[in-house]
Amino acid sequence: MPPQVKSKAQKAAAAMAGSKAGKKKKWSKGKVKDKAQNAVVLDKPTFDRVIKEVPTYRVISQSVLIDRMKINGSLARRAIAHLEKEGLIKRVVHHSAQLVYTRATAGKAE
Repeated sequence: MPPQVKSKAQKAAAAMAGSKAGKKKKWSKGKVKDKAQNAVVLDKPTFDRVIKEVPTYRVISQSVLIDRMKINGSLARRAIAHLEKEGLIKRVVHHSAQLVYTRATAGKAE
C-alpha cells in the first residue's frame, strides 16, 4: 500500500488533534480569601473588651489582637502600648517586626 500524501494543513491539523500541547491549558481560578473587615476606630465597647480580655491571654502580640479582636494593626499596637504602660502585660520579646507580650500576673505567680 503506498503511503498517503497529506498536505501541510492536514499534517498540522493531525498533529494538533493528537497532541496535548494543542489544547489550551485551563488554569484554576485559585482560592480567593475574603477581605477582613477590621475596625479602624477603637469604640468604647471594643476598648472595654481589650482592657478586660487581653491581659488574660498567655501570648499577646499584634497578630493575636488583630485576629481575636477584629481591629486593624495600628489599633493593636496602640492597645498593646496602653496595656504595657498600665502594667497589665509584660514584654517577652522586643523585635522591630514583632513584639511579644504575656500577662503580667504570670511572672508574679512563678
